[in-house]
Amino acid sequence: MNTKKILSTGAIIVVLAIIAGGASYWYGDKIGYKRGDSDGYKRAEADIKKIQEEAAKKSAEALTKAANPFSGANPLEGIDANPFEKTKKILNPFQ
Repeated sequence: MNTKKILSTGAIIVVLAIIAGGASYWYGDKIGYKRGDSDGYKRAEADIKKIQEEAAKKSAEALTKAANPFSGANPLEGIDANPFEKTKKILNPFQ
């Protein structure tokens, strides 16, 4: 009779340990998910804010470049001030 009592007590302890382990796993998973989910949202919000700031900065720079009338190509670039100077040097026989 004494062994039956020990076996039944041991079985109850094992069953309670399995139930407690399952409950702690389930509860820990729920808490861990909520914490991880919250941290993920915070990181995503920070990333979105950073991306929006960079996009705003790039578009402001593009608008500044487009609005600048002096940024175009110079049509007189590469032209000599006096084209006859070069011809004068070539045709001068005394030089």
